[in-house]
Amino acid sequence: QVQLVESGGGLVQAGGSLRLSCAASGRTFSNYAMAWFRQAPGKEREFVAALSGSGGYTDYADSVKGRFTISRDNAKKTVYLQMNNLKPEDTAVYYCASSDSVYYSGTSRAPYAYNNWGQGTQVTVSS
Repeated sequence: QVQLVESGGGLVQAGGSLRLSCAASGRTFSNYAMAWFRQAPGKEREFVAALSGSGGYTDYADSVKGRFTISRDNAKKTVYLQMNNLKPEDTAVYYCASSDSVYYSGTSRAPYAYNNWGQGTQVTVSS
């Protein structure tokens, strides 16, 4: 089982930036598709960004496109979410997830495609 631990969340003012990290341990990381989801109180879990196992393909929700960047460092077994120009509506618990079934060159927006999840890290953006 792959264990994922998120970090880097916190409180930031609108317009600010944060970088979330998701460190993996256990089974192979480098070939896994990775994704970030978020969930705000009273709202459905929402897809944020995904990165193919190959590192060659990314996918972003429209709400974060142009502001967020997902990347990975295979040597460190870590995936990142760089969040710029944060908005109050970005406030949520952010979860990273990995999949050992999504094609190496592809990604998925579907939560069921991901079989490993981190514990979440809180991001709060004040206006």
